[in-house]
Amino acid sequence: MSKIEILKNRQGRLKGEIIALLDNYLIGSIGKSPSMSGHNLTTKVDGKTVTLYARKAIVPKALEMGKRYNKMWGLIQKLSKVNWELLNLENK
Repeated sequence: MSKIEILKNRQGRLKGEIIALLDNYLIGSIGKSPSMSGHNLTTKVDGKTVTLYARKAIVPKALEMGKRYNKMWGLIQKLSKVNWELLNLENK
């Protein structure tokens, strides 16, 4: 199997893993301030930090969704590296 075929297979696998995570992710972090009684979601919107109240019932699901986003981000980084290698090999 050639290097290009190996990279194309890796590219396809990474795309599949990313697509599987797309439907249920959350950008931001869930935290609990010592001065507050509940949890909050902190994220960036238009370059500004926004904090939203998170009800206790949704905290476990929100934490899981945040983990899915982090995993997806890592996979996108790997896919970018594979795409770079393919670009260099295909345009020699």
